[in-house]
Amino acid sequence: MRSSNRTWLTLGFAAVILTISGCGYNTIQGLDEETNQAWSEVLNQYQRRADLIPNLVNVVKGYAAHEKETLEAVTQARSQAAGIKATPELLRDPQAFRKFQAAQGDLSSALSRLMVVVEKYPDLKANENFRDLQSQLEGTENRIAVSRKRYIDKVAEYNKAVRFFPTNLTAKFLLHAEVKPNFTVADERAVAKPPDVKF
Repeated sequence: MRSSNRTWLTLGFAAVILTISGCGYNTIQGLDEETNQAWSEVLNQYQRRADLIPNLVNVVKGYAAHEKETLEAVTQARSQAAGIKATPELLRDPQAFRKFQAAQGDLSSALSRLMVVVEKYPDLKANENFRDLQSQLEGTENRIAVSRKRYIDKVAEYNKAVRFFPTNLTAKFLLHAEVKPNFTVADERAVAKPPDVKF
């Protein structure tokens, strides 16, 4: 009788282990970690950009003192972007995520306007310090784009695991996991419109 109970206990234990391994628990946990890691890299690149901006603004100020409005817009946009605390809760709150994304978009827009101002000042463009800073800023923008792409890919993978059957059962009932917000385009119509090129 005891060996029969042991056999059933062993079989029951084996069934539980097999069920748990197929429920997606570890997969979802792993994807959550990878998503958080990708998000950290996005924040790292945004911070790099925020650190470079005061240097860029100071270099431009020396040449373009009367372009005060543009320089102030960059400084204000940087301040607003830096004022949003990127906590882990941000990834769970789509509205806060959109606010963060909008602040970063405003900063990108202000930097674009600054670069247009720079075109007016040939001496500034020839300045070695400015060229180095501009190069670093352009490199940072590229790094931000790559980091955002990696985050987008990881969120898509995570969201599939949270939504697809049977792992959605584990996500919903065991982990209480929700889909994570992803980057979006502010104005899809503007992106779809081809740019005007005039000579």
